[in-house]
Amino acid sequence: LERRPAQIISRLKEILAKPDPALGYHNGALRFWLGWAQDVAGDHGAAQESWRQARSELESFLKEQPENYNLIGDLALTNMSLGDKAAALALSERGIAALPIEKDAANGAGPIETLARVAAQTGEPDRAIAALQQLLSMPGTGALEKYMPLTPALLRLDPMFDPLRNDPRFQKLVASPAPK
Repeated sequence: LERRPAQIISRLKEILAKPDPALGYHNGALRFWLGWAQDVAGDHGAAQESWRQARSELESFLKEQPENYNLIGDLALTNMSLGDKAAALALSERGIAALPIEKDAANGAGPIETLARVAAQTGEPDRAIAALQQLLSMPGTGALEKYMPLTPALLRLDPMFDPLRNDPRFQKLVASPAPK
């Protein structure tokens, strides 16, 4: 969130140099975040390579775990980063279908947050804002960290929401206090 990616890039490279098979699809998720950090650092070529590798790794697990909403979300974010808007949005919707908020009020917020992130990054501000409004109106866990819900304070800092910064609806959301 501080936009100083150098330290995390070196740590993720170290971890992924010898990926632990016990982590399963989480290695692909870590590779996505490596790409994200590389992109924030301005190394777009390395980011693209990390994301291509992440997509390959994640897709292989999706065949075995087609209802795993966390895996689906990681793959949605990866496709988003690779510029595959249609796949990213379809996977985001698939994640919501795999864990609807009506079925699991606490964890069901995660797939909605993924949709908000994908929509923000792929030029769908109306969808992003609608998802964020829904998220901020209810308690729940976050998509990126199970025990850290998305809050107005985090929205103000998170670079994934940069495309929404000038939208008055987004500005209103980040100015509001977190729900109690």
